Amino acid sequence: MLKPNIETFIGCDADYSDARIVLYGAPFDSTTSFRPGARFGPSAMRHESFGLETYSPYQDADLTDCAVFDSGDMELCFGSAQAALNDIEARAAEILQDGKFPLLLGGEHLVTLGAVRAAAKKHPDLHIIHFDAHADLRDNYLGTGLSHACVLRRCHDLLGDGRIHQFCIRSGEREEFQFAKAHTTLHPFGFDGLEQTVETLGKRKIPVYFTIDLDCLDPSAFPGTGTPEAGGVTFLELLRAIRMVCTVNIIGADVNELAPSLDASGISTATACKVLRELILALYKQNHS
Repeated sequence: MLKPNIETFIGCDADYSDARIVLYGAPFDSTTSFRPGARFGPSAMRHESFGLETYSPYQDADLTDCAVFDSGDMELCFGSAQAALNDIEARAAEILQDGKFPLLLGGEHLVTLGAVRAAAKKHPDLHIIHFDAHADLRDNYLGTGLSHACVLRRCHDLLGDGRIHQFCIRSGEREEFQFAKAHTTLHPFGFDGLEQTVETLGKRKIPVYFTIDLDCLDPSAFPGTGTPEAGGVTFLELLRAIRMVCTVNIIGADVNELAPSLDASGISTATACKVLRELILALYKQNHS
């Protein structure tokens, strides 16, 4: 029987009613401060995912054993960051209300704010684990507080002190690092301190939102991003860190900042696909342990 031509991320074709994890794309990059193109990340990841196997030898697990529904990309207003965030928040809230796990594909990093708004309303004691090259703690960028350079500062406005845990950070204004010393837990350059953070959050069974900006990777492994920063982590280091984080009570997550047109080789998109596969499998194990 013929079926509609609907492109999903490989192995993520369960019915919504059966799914535990729901993918949703936010193709938005209107506040990008350097090189645009992240709006094309979600669709590129779906299309290129069919170059992957569904099986992961890293985790001895297969996407075909997971119930994941891919809802496709949202249609967002490129002219209004607030309107886009409202739509993302509404989609995340719907998924959470249905008792499912929202997994967001960006887009630029600002899209995380919409998902965190929804998660914080359901989980008032929410914490964030943040992987990124950039602190994203500016109070404003070029006069606006709604920028990918400000996203974690806006999340702090929601959550308050001591609930944002940042790793791999190697770029930001002096004031951002000063703000982090007083208000967040910032671990520069790599994953030192992650094991202790995971242990503490896990013991307390705290709900955690997990946000991965793919520019935490070194540009030698991931050049296709809007603001590449030398000195990042390796692919294998990131995979180990993802598996470690997914042992705590993760209630929502995202992967963002792939700009596929900035890497004609396709390596960055292939890397993003593999990161997403490993994240899905680690989250699925968490939810079925």
